Amino acid sequence: MDEKLKSFPPVLPDVPKVLILGSMPGGMSLAKNEYYGNPRNHFWMILFELFQEDPIEDYDEKIKFIKRQGIALWDSIGSCYRKGSLDASIKEEEPNDIMGLLQAYPSIQLIACNGTKSYQTFKKNFPLDQLAKAEVAKLPSTSPIPGRYTKTFEGKVEEWSKILQFL
Repeated sequence: MDEKLKSFPPVLPDVPKVLILGSMPGGMSLAKNEYYGNPRNHFWMILFELFQEDPIEDYDEKIKFIKRQGIALWDSIGSCYRKGSLDASIKEEEPNDIMGLLQAYPSIQLIACNGTKSYQTFKKNFPLDQLAKAEVAKLPSTSPIPGRYTKTFEGKVEEWSKILQFL
């Protein structure tokens, strides 16, 4: 059996308003110990575009940037087994304690799931009717891996702009 993968701890500003949930960091992100560490992933470019900011290369500065915006980052999966980086290869997933995080941070108004796997895992483990007041949105994956519903960069930015109304 492969080594069990563990997601990163959450990135939390003092008063988060939006929680962005990935599924599980890919191999390159795990190796770099960075959320969305694959330079081909559109995540950071989408956020810079949404806030009309120049791209930042330094990871610590990227984290400061999203915290300033009131955005928290985490993953719907806390641990799993997976060969490679594809969500389709995830086995024996165990969720993160997202309900605990939402109770600790009642300021979160939107849970934005980055892609189908994140959304499916969240929905399976945290029934939407148990959420106090947070809205849940399934947004197109920022992954560089083409999927069934891959959108253009501009299309992704347009759908991701939903988060702005909660900030």
